[in-house]
Amino acid sequence: MLEALRKKIQEIMPQVDGVIALRRVGKGTAPHLFLPGDDLSELALSPQFPLPTPVRIIQAKYPDKRFAVVVRGCDERQLVEMAKRRQIFLDKLTMIGVACTKEQAEYCRCEMPFPKQVDIGETVEGIPQTFLDDFLAKPREERLAFWKHAFAKCIKCYGCRNICPECFCKECVLEDNLWVTSGTVPPPFPMFHLIRAMHTVGKCVACGECERTCPADIPLTILYKLLKRDVETVFHYYAGADPNEPPLMDSTIFLADMDMLHPPRR
Repeated sequence: MLEALRKKIQEIMPQVDGVIALRRVGKGTAPHLFLPGDDLSELALSPQFPLPTPVRIIQAKYPDKRFAVVVRGCDERQLVEMAKRRQIFLDKLTMIGVACTKEQAEYCRCEMPFPKQVDIGETVEGIPQTFLDDFLAKPREERLAFWKHAFAKCIKCYGCRNICPECFCKECVLEDNLWVTSGTVPPPFPMFHLIRAMHTVGKCVACGECERTCPADIPLTILYKLLKRDVETVFHYYAGADPNEPPLMDSTIFLADMDMLHPPRR
């Protein structure tokens, strides 16, 4: 797959100003902007790292340039939701689609482990979300105890917010003492996590990055996949599916107030 990706990038490079992909750094990977003529020997596909946020940062700095980006299914869906909120320019972005392997799909418990157009790899079946049904089958008191125990481990590192491509507010309410008292760990149950959940509902594609980033191993995937399911069931809105469909939860007034491609939060 990696060799096929190199060939695809070499093929597409003359048509763009650069390709945003992963580059090998030590034992891990990091986002990198490959320019025409660059050596692709350190190009990487794993360990995974979400590329939509680097796309946003690079496009903000070079709004007149055209770039390509390597995307998995969740990356593509994130970019669609970001474009609806004026955070990226889809019309100046060429996507190179990579299908996740069966092992990757199982690890992420992903129900759609591939982008709309697959350039690299072969599509595999998504993972049935039966673990959500198992969770909902538990008595309400047991579920409440589960979340109290999980959120009690929170050290308020903001890792879940910082890794999420859909968190791009200029000022974060989670840093406002009115809602989340500073200097308190864990944050009072359940305000911190419920506020973040409500701020991402309707645009969360359940990529699972928040859970993988969490140093306390809080099972955030369950929370966000349940909210995603509710949005699909109640509103028939599928986050990241249709770039031409208006965003679900954001009003015209809210969108008009947002800065187009504003610099990332410091």
